[in-house]
Amino acid sequence: MRSRRDMTASSIPAYLRTLALAPESPVPMHRQLYFAIREAILDGSLKRGTRLPSTRTLAQDLDVSRNTVLAAFEQLTAEGYLEGVIGSGSFVTLRLPEEALQVRAEHGAHTKGKARPPGPSRRGADLIKMAGSRPRPTTFSPGMPELAAFPFELWSRLLAKHWRDPPASFLVGGEALGFRPLREAVAFYLRTARAVRCTFNNVIIVSGAQQALDLAARVLIDPGDKAWVEEPGYPGIRGALVAGGAGLVPVPVDEEGLSVAAGQSLAPDARLACVSPSHQYPLGITMSLKRRLELLEWASAADAFVLEDDYDSEYRYAGRPLAALQGLDADGRVIYVGSVSKVMFPGLRLGYMVVPDHLIDAFTAVRRLTDTHPPMLAQPALAEFIEAGHLVQHIRRMRKLYAERQAIFIDACRQELDGLVVARPAEAGMHLVVTLSQGLDDRAVASAAQAENIDAPALSGYFLGPPNRQGLLVGYTGVPEATIRRGVLGLRQAIRTVAAR
Repeated sequence: MRSRRDMTASSIPAYLRTLALAPESPVPMHRQLYFAIREAILDGSLKRGTRLPSTRTLAQDLDVSRNTVLAAFEQLTAEGYLEGVIGSGSFVTLRLPEEALQVRAEHGAHTKGKARPPGPSRRGADLIKMAGSRPRPTTFSPGMPELAAFPFELWSRLLAKHWRDPPASFLVGGEALGFRPLREAVAFYLRTARAVRCTFNNVIIVSGAQQALDLAARVLIDPGDKAWVEEPGYPGIRGALVAGGAGLVPVPVDEEGLSVAAGQSLAPDARLACVSPSHQYPLGITMSLKRRLELLEWASAADAFVLEDDYDSEYRYAGRPLAALQGLDADGRVIYVGSVSKVMFPGLRLGYMVVPDHLIDAFTAVRRLTDTHPPMLAQPALAEFIEAGHLVQHIRRMRKLYAERQAIFIDACRQELDGLVVARPAEAGMHLVVTLSQGLDDRAVASAAQAENIDAPALSGYFLGPPNRQGLLVGYTGVPEATIRRGVLGLRQAIRTVAAR
């Protein structure tokens, strides 16, 4: 009569009885066993439907731990090479995963041209069109700050100070509205620098101004609601509104800012008006006090809201920065949005919004549903950066530097682009709108400029409807003097290339 050991050995497939594992190999034992069995199944050494020995039996025969065999079997089962049958054991599958993939590929080949997987929704397709594509930051990118002038040594010390031995509260999460000391610092800064009426309770820390626009659209807009947008205007606002289901109503901008009278004529029942009153993007116009009051009167009468995008108001080169529109609002209609990306560096991705008291709970709830809370990493350092006065000092230094660079750019244009463009000084902002003198198509010039490593978007691309003017947006703030002058020469080449066609 055979021993139990002999009976067990005879039940093991011949291939497995000859299998040798190498304990000295850097590959873990369970991975060696997995690869060996998988290869045997694929080359037919282990036939389909073959019953494998129990994990205990195979472990004894191979002189390895049972956990090694269990790990290998679990992986093979998960990938479809083995099937487990309760009460019977593990079997080689009758249909290998490679065959299933082949059938799927052949099916796709047979149906090519007849049926396609579903694509994005109509709203998604609209957003894709709006997003377009932009080149990587190059010479003259609008809105790019001077990164080399930022006090990174100071910033790194603040980060190290708060994260060398962080409290547990930094590690396990954060408040939906943001780190309270940062909200307090932002509220103080906005009250003193921008005449915004708020306490820290009204401040929400966001991952850049774009998230603030998205949150506002989610909270304030129902599908089908109309929203005024500036024409021409910032594409990021339009994208957030379309994502929220809004119908965009382009309202012309004149020398006093967004035309409230035109907006009332086009869509008097709009739910929301989006404006950049301190420095309109892209034209650079400052909304007059008369027009600001008209806008607030319309919002009150129409039971609507105003979204104020205050994206670069710190950089005003003539007089003090103008007070925010929000400071004139006594009716809780204005949602104020700002960012430190253009003041510090874009990769920081921190911004803020100021929300009226009666909307705080709604914004808090929606914020929790989107990304729970802003990342904690930079918030404590930014709070101290603001509280200690470093932000104001940095803005003051950059305001002087940027004014000098604007003058250098205009001087270079007069020397090298006389008769080709008109570049006039502006009292504020981080870019200029340069007018083309020869009636050239601004999109063609912008495309030719990219070949010269110049990012100067076409003004006509910022219109929703037919553009009534053309030009180029040229950023000068993040460009040293020598690069400005080289860039102007590249711009001249791009203009001449298009003119010669």
